[in-house]
This record gives sequence, structure tokens and C-alpha cells, in this order.
Amino acid sequence: MESLGSVPARPLAYEGVWRFTAPADDVSVPRARHAVRDLLRRQGVPLAPQALDGLLLIVSELVTNAVRHAAVLSPRIGVEVAVRGGRVRVSVEDNHPYRPSVLECDRAGTGGRGLLLVREITREAGGAFDAEHTAHGGKVVWAELPF
Repeated sequence: MESLGSVPARPLAYEGVWRFTAPADDVSVPRARHAVRDLLRRQGVPLAPQALDGLLLIVSELVTNAVRHAAVLSPRIGVEVAVRGGRVRVSVEDNHPYRPSVLECDRAGTGGRGLLLVREITREAGGAFDAEHTAHGGKVVWAELPF
């Protein structure tokens, strides 16, 4: 009897990868958050409300970091959303070579906790986040959550 090769599973209707660019400007923070929210709703991604809230907070923090720290070298940023295999990944890319690091909580400071927040949201959800250099000398910072 001949063995049949496994047939690759068809992607679910809501799976895919979407990318958009935005100016490295403060107005891009809420616009990116709303664009990601609307995309996930339109595609019917089955995220629980708490997971969606966490993901949108991550989008806000990653875009804010790109706007505040990379705009000098990156007048535009890229935002990517990838949904597959029960996971959603958001990535923010810019042309600045500096790879950000998580700052531990400084109670006296009023800022600098964005990546700490991203790290804690992803840990609590069983996800992951990281920053990687791109081939053209910039970086992409991403976070991935299961659903």
C-alpha cells in the first residue's frame, strides 16, 4: 500500500500577514493602534477581550518607542501584523540601528517603562518579544501572543 504524503492544512480565514507604514509622528500611535484593532476585528481573529487589550497596548508602546527614539533616522515606520497557528505577532520596524533594552522600574522616573510593560504582558500571556537588526541596518521590535 502506498503512503500518502501529508496534505498541508489550509490557512484559517483570519490568518495572514498585513503591513502598513506610517510617519514617525505622535499621531501615528493612536492611528496604528486603531488600524490593528480594526484589522483584527475585520478578519475575525478570535482574540479574547483581555488579549486584544494587551496586544493594542503593545502596539502603542512599540510605535511610541519608534516615534520617540528613531524618527531622526527613520521618518517612516513599518507596522506588521501576522496571524497564524493560534498566535498573533505585531512588529514595528524603523531605520535606527539602536536596539532598545528593557529598563527595570525606576520609581522616580516618569518614562522608560514601555518595553518593561511589553515584556510583562507577553510573559503573562505565554508569548514572547524581542528586537532584531534588519538587513538594511535598522531594527524590528516584535511581540507575539497566543490566542
